[in-house]
Amino acid sequence: MVKELETLGQVELPAEVTSVPKARRYVRELLEGSAHAQTDDALLLVSELVTNAVCHSDSGRVPGGRVIVAVARHNGTLHCDVIDAGSARRIPWLRTEVDFDSGGGRGLWLVQKLATAWGWHETTTGRVVWFQLGGA
Repeated sequence: MVKELETLGQVELPAEVTSVPKARRYVRELLEGSAHAQTDDALLLVSELVTNAVCHSDSGRVPGGRVIVAVARHNGTLHCDVIDAGSARRIPWLRTEVDFDSGGGRGLWLVQKLATAWGWHETTTGRVVWFQLGGA
């Protein structure tokens, strides 16, 4: 039997570094009591994607820029979207070589390593970067 998509929640936050822990806390509260086997991975990946949205998209460069985090569950899979204004200058880029001593550059590498699936696409109003984790 195929279950329908179950929306767990969505939050819109200012595109500021201070929103990263707020996004993580929001997702943690959504997943409390769900016994999701990969809650810690979900929190890490949301943190990475919100950080990327704030630092690399137009959302973080314009006054009043916003980032949206949307979380859903479908057939045992957790699905998270991070939605921002996109960028004409930058696209999500997965580094194949990672410097573990540097202070950054590992966000999408972590997403690729931990997520069951991930990707990104442009919309009429910006960009969506998403990931899925099995075991919901």
